[in-house]
Amino acid sequence: MPSEVRQVPEDVELVRKIGRGDREAFRTLVKREGRYLYGIAHALTGNAADAEDAVQETFAALLNTRFRGESSLRTWLVRILVRRVGMLRRSRRRSGSHRTWEAQPAEGSETELAIPSGTASTEARLDLATMLNSLSPEHRMVLILRELHGLTYAELAAALGIPQGTVESRLHRARTDLRKRFKGYL
Repeated sequence: MPSEVRQVPEDVELVRKIGRGDREAFRTLVKREGRYLYGIAHALTGNAADAEDAVQETFAALLNTRFRGESSLRTWLVRILVRRVGMLRRSRRRSGSHRTWEAQPAEGSETELAIPSGTASTEARLDLATMLNSLSPEHRMVLILRELHGLTYAELAAALGIPQGTVESRLHRARTDLRKRFKGYL
């Protein structure tokens, strides 16, 4: 099966510069990928503060991790972000924190759906959040990354560190589950 990795040589050089302490290169990467990562983090956590924390931790981890170029830089960053969100979720569970982990599209983020503004759009976003919250975290994550952020199956597998077949089965189960639970919605 052909790889769908879109490796950009400039990305490798950008990460090398960051590794050598080039602050401008780091700012360039944050400016280019920060909003995208925040959209994913917010969709996964449902909380602006946790999303910001996860993105900051992702960029901090970038400084201590070696990019090998086995995937696109964006996919690699999403993988780090997903791990950070998982760690944050587990620490909240252990500490008994009552923060909710509801998936809600962030206003102005790339997660926001192309729904016209107005009361109906607010209701549609709330409906989407409710539907996503009905899924297990694993199914919610693959659905958000695939449908709201457009990652390919190969990118999803790389970002989540799971085989592509697992990605496909989780997506299938998530979609089937949503169809069953919300059969009469539309």
